[in-house]
Amino acid sequence: MMIKADPRHLYVQVIERLKQDIEDGVFKENEKFPSEFELSRTLGVSRATLREALRVLEEEKIIVRKHGVGTFVNTKPLFTSGIEQLSSVSSMISGAGMEPGTIFKEVDTVLPNDEMIGKFDCSAADSLVTIKRVRTADGDPVVYCIDHVLAKHLPNGQDVLANESIFDAIEQSGDIRIVQAIANIEPVGYDDEASSILRCGVDVPLLVLFQHHYSEQGEMVLYSKNYFRADKFSFHVVRKRV
Repeated sequence: MMIKADPRHLYVQVIERLKQDIEDGVFKENEKFPSEFELSRTLGVSRATLREALRVLEEEKIIVRKHGVGTFVNTKPLFTSGIEQLSSVSSMISGAGMEPGTIFKEVDTVLPNDEMIGKFDCSAADSLVTIKRVRTADGDPVVYCIDHVLAKHLPNGQDVLANESIFDAIEQSGDIRIVQAIANIEPVGYDDEASSILRCGVDVPLLVLFQHHYSEQGEMVLYSKNYFRADKFSFHVVRKRV
C-alpha cells in the first residue's frame, strides 16, 4: 500500500508506516528489509525520502543497517528498567516472565590493588573478594557480573554467596544496609571475555554498567561491573523538571 496524501512530511509518514508494519509483523525481528529500490517503489516515495526515514529509524534503534549486507529489523530488548531504580537483575528477569539463574565462574580473595584501595578507601592489607557470575534467563546467559566487596563486609564468609544474593550476604550482620548506588553506563562493541561468555558475536554490542554501592553511613561497600547484552536489555532514566 502506498503512502496516502497527508499534510505531514513524507519521511514522517514513511517512518510511521514502517513502524506499524514492524508492529504488525509484516517485517519481523532480524528480518532483512527489501532493497531501497523495492521499498521506495512499494511506498510510492523517492529513495531520498526513504533514506531519511531509515536514518531516523536507525537513530531510534528500530532498525540496524549493516554495511554491504542490508537493513534489518532490530531485536527488541526483553528486559527494560529505569536506571534510577536500584533493582536486581533477578527481579528484571522475573518481571519479564522468565526464570532467573546463576552460574558461578569464580570467587577469589586477593589483596586490593591501588585502584580498589582508592575506591574502597581501605588498607592494602584488607582482603578483597571478587565474584564472577553469569546471570541467565530461562537458561540463556544474558548478564556477566563482576563484583568486588571487602571480605570484612561478608560477616558469614563467602560460602553464603552460593545461596544468597550479594546484597543479602553483606547485610546479614545488620550493621550495613545498601541504600544507593552511583551508576555509569558505557557501550562496548565487543569484549573478549564477556562476549565469549555471553555467546555474543561481534555484531551484538554490550552495555557495561559500573555501580558504586553505598551504605546508609556513606561507605562504599560494593563495586560492580556488569556486562549486559544490548539486544536483551535496555535502560532508561526518568527526568523531572526542577
